[in-house]
Amino acid sequence: MEPKVVELDVREDIKNKLEPFQKIMEAVKELNANDTFILHAPFNPVPLYAVLKAKGFSHESEEIDSKHWKITFTKK
Repeated sequence: MEPKVVELDVREDIKNKLEPFQKIMEAVKELNANDTFILHAPFNPVPLYAVLKAKGFSHESEEIDSKHWKITFTKK
């Protein structure tokens, strides 16, 4: 089966003072081994790394510009 890729951009939610945590958890709950979750955020979401690591994800983060981080999580 082909690995799945789910992409979510929460920059607008955060700009509008909406908490995106539940949306992120919904996006990752259906992912299986080797699936990828790509998150776009206005900052480096360091606390999220531990939460998703506990769910079996590794991550790579990249600062695209001052208000755009792209974090790629891969389910192990």
